Amino acid sequence: MGAGHHHGHGHAHGRAQGSQRRLALVLVLAAAYMVAEAVGGWVAGSLALLADAGHMLSDVGALALSLFAAWIGNRPANARRTYGYHRTEILAALANASTLIAISLFIFVEAFQRLNDPQPVQGALVMWIAVGGLLVNLIGMWVLHGGRGENLNVRGAWLHMLTDALGSVGAIAGGAAVWAFGWFWADPAVSVLIGALVIYASWGLLKESVSVLLEGTPTHIDLDEVRAAMLQVNDVEAVHDLHVWTITSGMEAMSGHVIVGERHERRPSAEILADLHRMLHERFGLHHLTIQLEPRGFEESGCVTLAGC
Repeated sequence: MGAGHHHGHGHAHGRAQGSQRRLALVLVLAAAYMVAEAVGGWVAGSLALLADAGHMLSDVGALALSLFAAWIGNRPANARRTYGYHRTEILAALANASTLIAISLFIFVEAFQRLNDPQPVQGALVMWIAVGGLLVNLIGMWVLHGGRGENLNVRGAWLHMLTDALGSVGAIAGGAAVWAFGWFWADPAVSVLIGALVIYASWGLLKESVSVLLEGTPTHIDLDEVRAAMLQVNDVEAVHDLHVWTITSGMEAMSGHVIVGERHERRPSAEILADLHRMLHERFGLHHLTIQLEPRGFEESGCVTLAGC
């Protein structure tokens, strides 16, 4: 009977541009320190530092993936990709979360092996190199902090930097314990604690990314509350087939069917749609809306169950 469609992508586009700048800066910082750490480990003959440089390499790859996803996510929609490429950022977030959990499991295996057979560690050298890594990671986390609350892709990159920061703290603590007391078991013991913290932090990102890909209702929106608010609009008698989902971080969409009275009993469709749009935007922050107005009895007619109606 009537349809309403409203797009509000300008603000999301601006956030995406900011995310790209943050990710690019952090990528440069991480890549520069990775090279410095690899060269330092090779010159000093330190296997621990070379291994950490390898870990940094995985982070650089994750940051590059996040930056690529942020860039391609800004490509315009077309006839085959009617929502554009925004979901690439969610896929990147899912990949980053999965990678972090996999790295943590690998750390567990290595740590338990080293606990059974502690290996000599150059404590002082590892400690000072780790201090440099900690500074780089803290700067990276600070740069990404502003976007992590509104973008899953940036949050995944931020978590990678957090992983490295925790690894640096652990390396400092383990290096100090080895240097001061000769406790070679301290390095793998700290690694187990760090791995557990990383899994805890990554699990939420993994669940949220999967929820977006499965078209789940955003966690900050109560679907029953949305339905009740729509029923409070004048001339709305019932609401059915109501869906709210996330296209990408900060861009929620809603579709629904609204039953109204017969034409002589109600206001014009344009007024009802305007009230619904205004309320949904102001109360729930929903911008991308598709609302179908239906007369009383339309659902019972059976047309909605037939293909092509």
